[in-house]
Amino acid sequence: MQVYPERFKAQLNKAMPSIVLVFGDEPQQKLECIDALREVAVAQGFNERQTLVADSEFEWSQLLEASQSMSLFADRQYIELELPTGKPGAAGAKILNELAAGDLTDLLLLIHGPKIGKDVQSAKWFKNLVAHGFFTLCYPQEGRKLQQWISQCLQRNQLSADPDAISLLAEQCEGNLLAARQEIEKLALIYGARSLTKEDVNKATVDQSRFTVFQLVDALLGGDAQRAIKILYRLESEGVEPNIVIWALIREWQLLTQLATLQQKGESINWQRLRIWQSKQMLYQSALSRLTLNDLRHIQQKLSRADLQFKQSFVSKPFVTLCHLCLLFLPAPLEQFAL
Repeated sequence: MQVYPERFKAQLNKAMPSIVLVFGDEPQQKLECIDALREVAVAQGFNERQTLVADSEFEWSQLLEASQSMSLFADRQYIELELPTGKPGAAGAKILNELAAGDLTDLLLLIHGPKIGKDVQSAKWFKNLVAHGFFTLCYPQEGRKLQQWISQCLQRNQLSADPDAISLLAEQCEGNLLAARQEIEKLALIYGARSLTKEDVNKATVDQSRFTVFQLVDALLGGDAQRAIKILYRLESEGVEPNIVIWALIREWQLLTQLATLQQKGESINWQRLRIWQSKQMLYQSALSRLTLNDLRHIQQKLSRADLQFKQSFVSKPFVTLCHLCLLFLPAPLEQFAL
């Protein structure tokens, strides 16, 4: 059973599992889930914690020994196992299957690691473990979910805020929940227990948002120029290589050209074959409603020229060039401006 991060603690209080799996690339949510499990574990009599890391030198027999060992001070075993790659390998999978088939009485096992795919979730060892508990996937929060998380965090700090204040906090801390939590704790110290306004948040916080190249692409496909430029600015400040950005733009141009050609021929689009998942199809449809094949040919010329410049010569202001290229996906009327 999958449990969403916001329901993690409620699920623990509802039914104490033997095994919990927490994976994802959102560190703050993972930390909150792990802290919640530790708190409930202590309340349930799991007073000692063993921590194992399944790195390249790890011997999987250690996990079986830990699960079967008895302490002088506690007879309930709580083990935390980190999978740095998200996968246990063949040897680890065998041990985990053995563990899942054995006696789990008085054992609480937490397995955690980075983002995992459907291949891991469908693996035999994963399914066998989940049969004794549940799993939670912690991914970066966006939009309404991010605002809900901020609202809950404000409540935990005896604060409330009007919608504009929450929206500004979400904008300032998108992709960085750790910074959001720290900013909220700071707001509690500054203002005490009261309702915050947008002005309060604006005075006391700074922009600590973080983004990925994939979010830049989504903003461009959706035609959101303001968001795209902000993301590009943040990518530059974080030291992202310009070649990574231009590679992503070339990939999207190729996909859009393929889709636009199919559309012009009156052929149906096989989204699955093109590996465009349902959550992204609306974004591509939005882009196709704005961009013509003529626009895409113009983008190709600009991308080819810029790609050659980046590879063969020094570009003094690469992110200015990238901004120009990004705006062409809207499309902005920049034909008369040279890169």
